[in-house]
Amino acid sequence: MIELEDFFEDVIGKTLRGTGVADGVLSFLTNVEPDTIAKLKEGEFDESAVRAIAPALGLDADSLVELANRSWRPEPVELAGLQQFNTIFDPDPDDMMTVNSYLIWDPQTKEAALFDTGADAGPALAAIGELGLELTTLFITHSHIDHIIDREKVVAAHPGIRVLVNAKEPVAGAERFAAGDTFSIGTLRVITRLTWGHSPAGTTYVVNGLARPVAVVGDALFAQSMGGGVISFKDALATNRSEIFTLEDQTVVCPGHGPMTSVGEEKAHNPFFPEFKS
Repeated sequence: MIELEDFFEDVIGKTLRGTGVADGVLSFLTNVEPDTIAKLKEGEFDESAVRAIAPALGLDADSLVELANRSWRPEPVELAGLQQFNTIFDPDPDDMMTVNSYLIWDPQTKEAALFDTGADAGPALAAIGELGLELTTLFITHSHIDHIIDREKVVAAHPGIRVLVNAKEPVAGAERFAAGDTFSIGTLRVITRLTWGHSPAGTTYVVNGLARPVAVVGDALFAQSMGGGVISFKDALATNRSEIFTLEDQTVVCPGHGPMTSVGEEKAHNPFFPEFKS
């Protein structure tokens, strides 16, 4: 079972860094002591303090408490034509980091595409052989090294493969496209959407034609969290709202880290987006 990527303190930390709100200012706005805020940032859970600071940070308090208690996780996804691979990028036992890649194929034609490589593309390449698929395309969500480090292995195993990346975030050896361009995987249709902020031109790939729509989002969105707004926290939030949360609720969300989820589940449980809570 793949664990959730973030803890409640990660959500608080990303929001504080992204908004530039100082601990002292947050204390003034909420009457929560600076020492208590410091402890929250270190992962010491205090429900009353979390509920006090959440609205001031634009976060949903119930979802943040839920995350702290680890009382929710997304429903498992089983979808013909979709397989997730979770590989270890940093084996530090005290802070192990894993990263995802995804294999999507047309069950009729057996044409397949890989979305990112993860830390080790070996398991995905093995699955391609076992399933009798023809890998024609490698789609890159963004250029952070943990997501593309094994692309040479993929190209070596499948000479002539088409490697695609957003033109605003180029990667050596990859063909560039503009957001809004469309592609195909057999009879499946792939629509590109710009979900930037975590990276200069992070791209969400929306795949239609399987039993459920699929959105491969990179680090734009995680189950019950999102990637840090390294480039722009404001735009990371805004493009998630406009490009991911406008998709059908049943859309499977395939994040760069953590378990798969869905648009509907993230509307109900993601603390970064309180406006979608009923």
